[in-house]
Amino acid sequence: MNFEITIAKTDEIKADIEVIFVANEDLNHRFVKDKKLLKKAGFKASQDEVCYLVEKDRVYVGLKAVEGKYVRRASAKAISAIKDKGYKSIKVASYTNKGCTYAIRAMVEGFVLGSYSFEKYKSKKSKNHIKKIIISLDEYSEASLDIKSASLQMHKGQIIAEATNLTRDIVNTPPDDCYPKVMAKIAKDVAKSNNLECNILKVSDLKAQKMNALLSVARASRHKPRVIHLAHKPKDPICKVSIIGKGLTYDSGGLSLKPSDFMVTMKSDKSGGSAVIGILQAIAQLNLPIEVHGFIGAVENMIGGDAYKPDDVLKAKNGKTIEVRNTDAEGRLVLADVLCYAQEQLKADYIFDLATLTGACVVGVGAYTSGVMGESQKLKEMVVREANYSGELATALDFNDYLAKTLKSDIADICNISNTRYGGALTAGLFLSEFIDEHHKDKWAHIDIAGPAFVEHAWGENPSGASGAGVRMMVKFIEKLTMKSKHI
Repeated sequence: MNFEITIAKTDEIKADIEVIFVANEDLNHRFVKDKKLLKKAGFKASQDEVCYLVEKDRVYVGLKAVEGKYVRRASAKAISAIKDKGYKSIKVASYTNKGCTYAIRAMVEGFVLGSYSFEKYKSKKSKNHIKKIIISLDEYSEASLDIKSASLQMHKGQIIAEATNLTRDIVNTPPDDCYPKVMAKIAKDVAKSNNLECNILKVSDLKAQKMNALLSVARASRHKPRVIHLAHKPKDPICKVSIIGKGLTYDSGGLSLKPSDFMVTMKSDKSGGSAVIGILQAIAQLNLPIEVHGFIGAVENMIGGDAYKPDDVLKAKNGKTIEVRNTDAEGRLVLADVLCYAQEQLKADYIFDLATLTGACVVGVGAYTSGVMGESQKLKEMVVREANYSGELATALDFNDYLAKTLKSDIADICNISNTRYGGALTAGLFLSEFIDEHHKDKWAHIDIAGPAFVEHAWGENPSGASGAGVRMMVKFIEKLTMKSKHI
C-alpha cells in the first residue's frame, strides 16, 4: 500500500471510501456525516466498534480517546473490515493528541498491521484491494499540523509495521519450511536488501566457540543449528545495542516431551529470533544513528538416539556447568551461549534478549503482555515505557535472592530449572543472568514475549497467530536513545 499526506480537506479528496473515527462517543462531531444512519444501526462508537455503510462508502470506527494506541487499533479494524471489498483507495482525516503527529504514525501502523494475513498455504487466497491511503491534515480538534513532521511519522509507521509483518511471516511459517538453515537465509536476504552486515556461524564455528549448551539442544535434529549475527553500523554511532533472539524453529520438548496439545504452535518458539530480523530491517531502513547488533540462536529441539538427556551436565561458552533436569527448558541453554558470544563480540551500552521463554510468564501476566526482567530497575522502566508507547504491552518483573537459590545444583554450577513450580518466568530470567558478565549486568534486560508472540485469536491490531511482538517496542526504545544525550 502507498500512503500520501495532503493539506486538502477530506471532502476535497477523491477516494473510493472514507474512514471516519468517532472519539468519545461524540456523534455530533463535524467529521460525522451519517448520524441518523449510525443511530439506526445501533452504533455506540465504543473502541474498535465498526459500522460499515456500504451505500455511503464510509466506515465508522469507535475511539475510546484520541490517542495513538486507540487510533492504531481502530485503523486496523477499519482496514480489516474493507480490505477485501473491492475498494482501491481510502481517505481519512487526522486524529492527534493536541497536534502530536505520532498519532499519524500509529494510524499508518494500524492500517499496515490490520491489512496483514498469512495465507501462503491456502488454495484460495483473499485479496487486499487497497492500494492507496490518503491522509488529510484536517485534524479532529482543528490543531495545526506540520506536513513535514506528519510525513516523517507516516514514513516511520510504514517501515516499522512492514518489519513487524515480516516477523509475523517468519513466525507463522511451519517448521518443515523454516528450520535453522532457512532462517539464516532469510537473515542473509534481509541483510543484502538493507545494507546490513551478516555473519552465519555453522556447526564447526559453534564447536570452535565452545557453544556446547546450544549444540547439545540441537544434537538430535536433522537440521543443523546456526547462530546468526546481523549488524547495522552507522558512522559515529551515539551508542551500541545488542539484541539476542531465541530462534527455536521447533521445540518438541526433547526427551522431556511436550504433551501433544502443547506441541501445536511450537513453530512460534522462533519468535524472538524472528523479531531480531524485523528489528534490524526497521533500524536499517530508518537509518538510525545507533549501532545495533542482532544475534539469533537458530536451533531445532527434537528427540532421537542422540538427544541430550535429563541428568546431563553441559558446559556453556563461559565455562559454567549446567545440570539438565528438563530438556524442555532448552531456550535458556541456547540463549546462555548466544548471550556469551554477543558480549564477547561487542561491549554494548544496552543488551536485550527476546524470547518465548516460559509459559509461566503467560500465567503471570496474561497472553498479551511481555515480562521485562533484569538487574537495573531504571532500564526495565525504560523498556516498559517505550513498549507501551509503541502499542505493545509490557510489565516489569523483579528478581529476588530467594528465587535465585532455587536454581542451585548439587553436581554443577547451576540447574536449568528451579526446584519450585512457582515463579518460573523469574527463575528463567535469573538463569540467564548467570551468563551476563559484570560489564553488562546493569545494561541488560530479558524480555519474555511468550504471551503476546503467538495468540490463536485476533486482538487489537494483531491477527490470529504471530503478532511480531518485540519489533515495535525495541525500535521505539532505540529511537528514544537517539534523543538522549546521556545513557545509563
